[in-house]
Amino acid sequence: MYEFDHVGITTTVKQPNEDWVAQSRVWVTSPRNHPEHIEFLRYEPDSTVPEIIKANPHIAFRVENLASHIEGQEIIIPPFVVGDFLEVAFVRKYNTIFEYMRYLRDGWFGNKDD
Repeated sequence: MYEFDHVGITTTVKQPNEDWVAQSRVWVTSPRNHPEHIEFLRYEPDSTVPEIIKANPHIAFRVENLASHIEGQEIIIPPFVVGDFLEVAFVRKYNTIFEYMRYLRDGWFGNKDD
């Protein structure tokens, strides 16, 4: 089972209320605060995120189990934990970038209501 969460779009413009993802060296916004569920991502120059992720939008889905959604897929970024609230993985299928997200707790970074 999966549920749409957001579309991620790369930007070079600083956004209001960005959060820092240290593992990826990227600033992100909460898609829960955007009317079209858009997450803006602003990468630092030394970010190790693959160029295919930086150069393309992604579609994100909430899932209960990452393994069942990434098995047999072309994995671009293997599963990792963001903060203390989210486990994610990025794959390419249908020539599109997909992010699968397993929430470990509700909320976005320190914001339980986001």
